[in-house]
Amino acid sequence: MNYSGILVVATRDRFEPLQEALNALDGVEVFHSDENSSRLVVAQEAASIDDEVAGLKRIKALPGVVLAEMITHYFGDSGSEPADDAGPEGIDVQSGFDSRVIAYLNNA
Repeated sequence: MNYSGILVVATRDRFEPLQEALNALDGVEVFHSDENSSRLVVAQEAASIDDEVAGLKRIKALPGVVLAEMITHYFGDSGSEPADDAGPEGIDVQSGFDSRVIAYLNNA
């Protein structure tokens, strides 16, 4: 299983509908949102790299998306779980989420 962290920038008038549309997508969840900057951090789960890229393209095509870019990813091996040991600072090894994204969102 592959996991992606995607930064999405929305138009101000489509922020809430876009957030709802993202949460409605299979394998996608809005992890963090900041309406003041019109930015959302999305977690995506996909079975393969091709599915991961297709999911990003699907997000980019949604109404109200100004920008959507993959900012972090974890390539999982089938049948294995992420290591339980400590990873780089700011990265949750179990989820693959990079908390430095939140700092970026809040300072941008």
